[in-house]
Amino acid sequence: MDAWRMVSARRSFNGILPVALLPRLTDALAAPDGTIAYDIEFDRDDLGIAYIALRAQGELTLTCQRTLEPFAMPVSIDTRLGLITREEEEAGLPAGYEPLLLESSELRPAEVIEDELLLALPLIPVKPGLEESDLHWSTDPEQTELPQRPNPFAALGSLKKE
Repeated sequence: MDAWRMVSARRSFNGILPVALLPRLTDALAAPDGTIAYDIEFDRDDLGIAYIALRAQGELTLTCQRTLEPFAMPVSIDTRLGLITREEEEAGLPAGYEPLLLESSELRPAEVIEDELLLALPLIPVKPGLEESDLHWSTDPEQTELPQRPNPFAALGSLKKE
């Protein structure tokens, strides 16, 4: 679709997108299950800046990096993407806008949604409730005493020739 034409017409779209249709996103997931509900609005603000308002929400199945078990993580995106044609234009975007560089007027909304979902993924997915570490570290030397374990090389001492 032509992004500039959509901005001029102040078009908006909403719908449901199956996660399985987003190949880059599914590569990062434990399973390509679920759907993403989205709203996209093309418009210009009071300063004349073309933008896309994107709202999306759903659940993504990730692998917990502590338990290695899959879990459903709710995702909610509410962002405003300022449309730019050159990287230099990024500095002219008002606060609260993320840049969206358009190399041509052609825009694929599913790819924009996929990009934003990829950015919303945690670097290290951890199942909710497991954020607290089971280990409690202390910097107090009195409390950092390690339990005494037998030395695995002690048996070699008996083999030593004198």
